[in-house]
Amino acid sequence: MRFTILALSSLFFFNCQTKETADIVVVNANAYTVNGNFDKTEAFAIKDGKFIEVGTSQSILDNYKSVNVIDAKGQTIVPGFIDAHCHFLGLGYNEQAVDLRGTKSFEDVVKRVITFVNTTGAKFVKGRGWDQNDWQEKQFPKKTLLDKLFPNIPIALTRVDGHAILCNQAALDLGNVTKASTIDGGEVVIENGELTGVLVDNAIGLVLEHWPKFSREDTVKALMAAQDICFDYGLTTVNDAGLSVEAIEIIDSLQQAGDLKMRIYAMASATEENLNHFINKGIIKTERLNVRSFKFYADGALGSRGAMLRAPYEDKPGHLGLLVNSIDILKKTAERIAASDYQMNTHAIGDSANRAVLQTYKTVLSGKPDRRWKIEHAQVISPEDFELFNDIIPSVQPTHATSDMYWAEDRVGHERIKGAYAYQDLLKAYGKVALGTDFPVEDVNPFYTFYAAVARQDLKQYPEGGYQMENALTREQALKGMTIWAAFSNFEEHEKGSIEAGKFADFIILDHDIMSVNVKALPNVKVNATYLNGIEQ
Repeated sequence: MRFTILALSSLFFFNCQTKETADIVVVNANAYTVNGNFDKTEAFAIKDGKFIEVGTSQSILDNYKSVNVIDAKGQTIVPGFIDAHCHFLGLGYNEQAVDLRGTKSFEDVVKRVITFVNTTGAKFVKGRGWDQNDWQEKQFPKKTLLDKLFPNIPIALTRVDGHAILCNQAALDLGNVTKASTIDGGEVVIENGELTGVLVDNAIGLVLEHWPKFSREDTVKALMAAQDICFDYGLTTVNDAGLSVEAIEIIDSLQQAGDLKMRIYAMASATEENLNHFINKGIIKTERLNVRSFKFYADGALGSRGAMLRAPYEDKPGHLGLLVNSIDILKKTAERIAASDYQMNTHAIGDSANRAVLQTYKTVLSGKPDRRWKIEHAQVISPEDFELFNDIIPSVQPTHATSDMYWAEDRVGHERIKGAYAYQDLLKAYGKVALGTDFPVEDVNPFYTFYAAVARQDLKQYPEGGYQMENALTREQALKGMTIWAAFSNFEEHEKGSIEAGKFADFIILDHDIMSVNVKALPNVKVNATYLNGIEQ
């Protein structure tokens, strides 16, 4: 009997000794791995910032010991969200500007500017977020009241899409903007022979090129503020669409110091300076930073009628929109990037711009497989052009559909709208769609993205039954688009985007199961905890 007890004790000791030590063990979870089979799991073990095994709670506890065992108590866990198209730094800068989102009139805009000036004492004022389509008077605003209230303080208020600004005269004077001012790919809006203060697309630079530059301190503050916001929503990787050399270097330095933990897929703005710098330097890749792409603009935005269409706007006869860059510049830039290891990600909204970009991509990428070039937004597509996405990644933002649906058909008409926000059609063409928000154009909240993709409704649950539901995504497709497919679009599918052994331990714990909760509850799902490299943020 004494021998049996000793033998059992020895066996118990041996089993304990053979268990591998993990930094963290998570058990009793309702976890969606988003692996190739879209398997669910109960548990996983983490070591050195990576998942080392995924399995049942019993199997993980049998194989691993840890001083940090988390009992998920049935809570839902999914991979950390990846926003495939946003403006992370811009979000942070917006925290230092007038927030004009949700304004219901131009008078509301002015009240917010007055409050901002009185509170901050700012000598130069920027704001962002107004949308005349949300106002009773749906015309572009005019600068008259701003001139009266702020004759000596330059004011520049950016439309929600970033493709138009309203300036007062003091701001226009910075760039010597007059009624005679013109610029390729942009418009100085004039009514009744007078400047309105509205500048569209490339004309924006006439003023902002003379605006005081953000200091390094401003940029650091912006990045840290944006990180706090994004971690709260479960974002663990963001694709920042359009950054300068200086901004990327600051991001890298903050990440290397351990202050900025967010993983960033940085799209450098496709300026001559950036092209020279990064193509010569080559791809930059760390665990937190990936610089291997350029952001290029083909046209403007639909809301400001800058998107380039094949036939005139329904609500502005004779007007086709704007090419921000000429076809010649598009082709030359694409050829240059194609000759490098870099990816090209082009903003294209209108059907004309999308066709031009698709055709250019096809030409320059001939014989170059798996380059994973993207079209950002892919918003209005001609029926015959969907098939051209067979080897081009569509990077889309589902909340654009539910924001624009109130007026988009007015812009493009009953027939063309059928090819707009057509996510299921794009998915069928390529096999994947990368999903993002375009924040701060839209809200940061990724659950709004998921809801808009699946329900095709806004937060007021309009329209009943959903908007063009033939192009709604399933919940599985939406989750993939926000995780593994977004990772694939960044050449990072082997290191993130799913809960699998060998990948970064980036995951989030939710208060509801987004795969089964009532669809109306999706926008209200909350993140209970965000983990990056297995560390709670």
